[in-house]
Amino acid sequence: MRRVRPWLGIAAAILICAAASLPTPHPATSTLAELKQLYERPEGIPFPPDDPYSKAKEKLGRLLFFDPILSGARDISCSSCHQPGLSWADGQKLATGAGKMPLHTPTIIDVAWVPILGWDGKYRSLESVAFGPLLSPLNMNNTEPEIIRRLTNIPGYVQAFAQAFPSAKPDDAITRPRIEQALATFERTILASRAPFDRWIEGNESAISESAKRGFVLFNGKAACADCHQGPSFSDFSFHDIGIAAEDDIGRGRLFPTSVKLRHAFKVPTLRDVARRAPYMHDGSLPTLEAVVDEYDTAGIDRPSRSELIHPLGLTAAEKRDLIAFLNTLTGEQAPFTPPVLPR
Repeated sequence: MRRVRPWLGIAAAILICAAASLPTPHPATSTLAELKQLYERPEGIPFPPDDPYSKAKEKLGRLLFFDPILSGARDISCSSCHQPGLSWADGQKLATGAGKMPLHTPTIIDVAWVPILGWDGKYRSLESVAFGPLLSPLNMNNTEPEIIRRLTNIPGYVQAFAQAFPSAKPDDAITRPRIEQALATFERTILASRAPFDRWIEGNESAISESAKRGFVLFNGKAACADCHQGPSFSDFSFHDIGIAAEDDIGRGRLFPTSVKLRHAFKVPTLRDVARRAPYMHDGSLPTLEAVVDEYDTAGIDRPSRSELIHPLGLTAAEKRDLIAFLNTLTGEQAPFTPPVLPR
């Protein structure tokens, strides 16, 4: 059954009045409150009880994230694929580490709210992600003992771990769980910047164009984007076959081999900063937002695993332009970011 969203009345009224050159109506306060509740950015970051925030742990995680010493050849870091200047992705079709990887690098913007991680959802927590790339032969190609040995031999890291984990014994402070917690703590602080869309829902009607406002209606209506791309991060973080993946590209089906619907299913990504994160899809196969909208319009490959939410849309050329105009409002200003000075 199709979900009904309370803000559609507002959006439809905006569209009708724009088309008729009439003043935009003023909806009831309760309706505006519902709209803000659905789209406003959360006030705080959800740090888990077993890995609470501390400034020292964030600082340590930042050092580790940018340090190529964690890779086997000492030539790549976490930031090689997740670059601040590229909205915490890499702008490549497929990720490249020690070798070529089969998946597109996802952004880690707003990763603090993602309950299950990885394109196929194989990671149950952000802490559990770290050593996947570190130990992968195609990615950073290192070993756990070597990583710990290298960090232990650098006094600056010994001090940083002692500060981040003050209850640990000095001679046993650098461990895999603490590396995982430090990296996860820093990564949870990587947030989407404030975008024109945010200013619009806060009441600034001039923050986005009339075309983008029409696109907002389409996003939540005819184009059905909000069936999956919902909430402040524009994702419900579920998994679907959207008719893109090749026959041998089974995604979450690898973890659930008896599930028809999870074959070819991949994570619904955030749309924050989407205009700056081409190419798109789990395999980087679509080079532009225009190509993405066209693909959804035709509904991709019709097969048993394809999500029931995916169907031909019948969008006109003007509707496609409006939809893309709206998507562009989800990209905020690029905030300056200075990598840390690494201990040696």
